[in-house]
Amino acid sequence: MSVPSVRQIRLGAAFVLLTYLILHFTNHALGLISLAAMEGGRWWFLALWRSVPGTLALYGAIVVHGVLALWLLYQRRTLRMPAWEAAQYGLGLLLPALLTIHVVGTRIAWWHAGTDDRYARVLMAFWVLAPERGAWQAVALATAWTHACIGLHYWLRFRLWYPRVVVWLFAIALLLPAAALAGFVAGGREVQALARTPGWTEALMRETRPPGPAQTAALLRVRNGFLDAYLGALVAVIAARGVRALWQRRRSVRITYPGRVVTIPVGFTILDASRAAGIPHASVCGGRGRCSTCRVHVGRGLNGLPLPSEAERRVLARVGAGRGVRLACQTRPLYDVSVVPLLAPSIAPAEASETDVGQGHESEVAVLFADLRGFTRMAENKLPYDVVFFLNRYFEAVGTAITDAGGVTNQFTGDGVMALFGIEDGPAAGARQALTAARAMVEGIAALSAELAADLPAPMRIGIGVHAGPAVVGQMGWGQSFYLTAVGDTVHVAARLEQATKDYGAELVVSEEVARYAEIDLSAFPGHDLAVRNRAGRVSIRVIARAAALDLTAPTAS
Repeated sequence: MSVPSVRQIRLGAAFVLLTYLILHFTNHALGLISLAAMEGGRWWFLALWRSVPGTLALYGAIVVHGVLALWLLYQRRTLRMPAWEAAQYGLGLLLPALLTIHVVGTRIAWWHAGTDDRYARVLMAFWVLAPERGAWQAVALATAWTHACIGLHYWLRFRLWYPRVVVWLFAIALLLPAAALAGFVAGGREVQALARTPGWTEALMRETRPPGPAQTAALLRVRNGFLDAYLGALVAVIAARGVRALWQRRRSVRITYPGRVVTIPVGFTILDASRAAGIPHASVCGGRGRCSTCRVHVGRGLNGLPLPSEAERRVLARVGAGRGVRLACQTRPLYDVSVVPLLAPSIAPAEASETDVGQGHESEVAVLFADLRGFTRMAENKLPYDVVFFLNRYFEAVGTAITDAGGVTNQFTGDGVMALFGIEDGPAAGARQALTAARAMVEGIAALSAELAADLPAPMRIGIGVHAGPAVVGQMGWGQSFYLTAVGDTVHVAARLEQATKDYGAELVVSEEVARYAEIDLSAFPGHDLAVRNRAGRVSIRVIARAAALDLTAPTAS
């Protein structure tokens, strides 16, 4: 059975168990009303879970979830993993041992000895006869709930809607177990009070038919047998991992990272290799193949890699990955390879399914450069804190204009800014967005200049250049500092057009390509052919002295 299908089956089993846990906690919370309310809720609870379909679903889910957890533990090539994943694994492996006593004392005792495990009897055991068992049970339920919530969070966080509801789900995750614990305490105190009533405890024992000595011994054998079997299964998995590691060390492969070579046994994934060597490697989903953040570009050795599975192909297709890009968590090299991780290790979950621009791809975009005139001279006589305040207000004004128009601000250098438009919508929409942003930037600077007039020697002026055409767009940088940007001739020309605003004394200089893409008529503005350094040929431009004169509704003359 392939790993993706194993995870899907385990996920289905997990949802059955989560449903059981939610209903169980809800039933406990009824203790805040009364013991009778708990017993009434228990009738409906048992009607579901002790029916034939409910029994098959519940215990089938327990077996499937547990067995597949051990199988996935065996499949892991390294036990190095993020802290959240280690916590989920550890809590999950503890659960069978924590819950065995309770399950044997309730469900198994009911099935084997006909014992009625109503709330009054169970709370009597937990609060009167053996209070330490009550504390143990609270720990077990808290462990189960924490394990479930960790898994649910790291599964849901790839959904686009999840950030909008995560606060509400977190509130539920806190309040439900708190209400269950409060109900458990309230019910226990009610039972303690009833136990002081003469004859009540004896009547309860007669009605609930507790196991006799022989039946109790049989239940102890069941409990101990299960614990021994579970411990044996854990030891067998660990031993099997050790045998496999010894066998795989007979043959190894070398993975070359930028500045580092790692030798691993055959059978490790590239992500396993990164973790084993302590190399930071993005993996939002924990290496489960649910996201694409661990993707790498494979150089040498690409043709020797096993073909990607159908699940890996779907993920790579979803992000538009190019040739040579593979998921590190799904790729097991058989021969030496060289790889370059494409995303920063600190990437956020919201970016887990974004289009793959990490390796760079050619796209037609509109590029805008802007620069504040006379800033250096103005800053000479100001305190550093005043300069920072001023720059932040300036960046706020131009950044808001850019993002409101649909662009991406990707570089703030000194008093200059670079922005990209049309990355997702294409060059036509990008050109219109860039011109809209340019006009809004000039308006924003004028408003800011009026607001700060008392502190400025002269009104602020800005020069903007816009060009459109092909560029290589991608996440570029190093280490923790990756950001979306573009390189190429189009960027070079746009920067030159911004410089030309000084020569022409204009607020805006745009290329004819921008007018063509945007389908607007700029013939009313002066036209020139501009020479660009290190570039053959000239660029046809339009010089717009005042951006306010730009009419974005004027159609191109036919």
